[in-house]
Amino acid sequence: MGTFRRSRFLVILLILVLSLSLLAGCGQSQENQEGSDSAPSDEAKPEETIKIGTIGPLTGNIATYGISTKNGVEIAVEEFNQNGGINGRPIKLISEDTRGDQTEAANAASKLIEQDKVVAIVGGVISSETLTAGPIANDAKVVMISSSSTAAGVPEIGDYIFRNCLSDEVQAVQLAEYAAKELGLKKFAIMYTNNDYGLSLKNAFEAKAKELAEVTAVETYNDGEKDFRAQLTKIKGTNPDALYIAGYYTEAAKIAQQAKEQGLNVQILGADGFYSPVLIELGGDAVEGAIFTAGFFTDDPSEKAQNFVKAYKEKFNAEPDMFAAQAYDAAMILITALKNTNGEGGEVLQKEMAKIKDFPGITGTTSFTETGDAIKNVMILKVENNKFTKIR
Repeated sequence: MGTFRRSRFLVILLILVLSLSLLAGCGQSQENQEGSDSAPSDEAKPEETIKIGTIGPLTGNIATYGISTKNGVEIAVEEFNQNGGINGRPIKLISEDTRGDQTEAANAASKLIEQDKVVAIVGGVISSETLTAGPIANDAKVVMISSSSTAAGVPEIGDYIFRNCLSDEVQAVQLAEYAAKELGLKKFAIMYTNNDYGLSLKNAFEAKAKELAEVTAVETYNDGEKDFRAQLTKIKGTNPDALYIAGYYTEAAKIAQQAKEQGLNVQILGADGFYSPVLIELGGDAVEGAIFTAGFFTDDPSEKAQNFVKAYKEKFNAEPDMFAAQAYDAAMILITALKNTNGEGGEVLQKEMAKIKDFPGITGTTSFTETGDAIKNVMILKVENNKFTKIR
């Protein structure tokens, strides 16, 4: 019995010793693990890619703008990477769909900045997206360059916000002058989409048209609207010479069709929201002769422009529009600045962007004002024989 007790005691003692040894080992392992987390190894490799993002509508009523923008940036990134990237480090593009919604735009910008850790963003595509997402990027000191947000107030969001497109004010004023002085039009009616883009265009065009001629009527509509007969009936009663549509190609094509159906024979005028092959596909004969402002012309004979057109057609089996071209230039401006900072973002990149002057792009030369607004030339295009032609 005594021998049994001693044996049992020795077994228990052995178990206790083994247990303490295991606990000590676990404790040492935990300490080693914590030390590894807090102090990265000297052998850790630097990040191999430099991330940039795009935000814009890839689905929804105005998806063509966002898709064209994304496509233009993709070609710029691929071209740059093929030429060696930034000291051998490639650019990685991450694109987020906003569906043209302001809340989605804010969420997209936050995701790109906080989760994906991008150093810069090309976007938003439409003005309302940029006016919502811009402050988020600016507060995070992430450079954002929009290639198509034309509304007043975009450059004033902050030092980190730039744009590579004509402002609504510049293009609307120049078209009003052209229509009154060169075309001899005297009575203008206006229809504008009820968003930042439409309102900004409408305000600038109306003010200049009133200086030079007469504004007979002003009517509004919403994106996605399909029936404009009530507004057009009111406009017809004022007997205008021209109808300026401050909006996008989808609604503009339908407005032109319904105006023709009602016997409203006027010169159709518009802004860069017209510049898509879809305008002609949807509008047909009703948009023949339409005149609008733009920042790019697909048939530009320059070698740079035609190389871009060729690359775009080969990759996407489609003809690039102004949104694709301006996005390509915006991306190239951004990537050039990033190359000069060796891929570093933040304040260093912001200062490099601000230095840009006479950048030779496919949409012409681009410089920035002190607020980051684009200094560019305005083109005027016309629909002739179911295609776009440049008239100025």
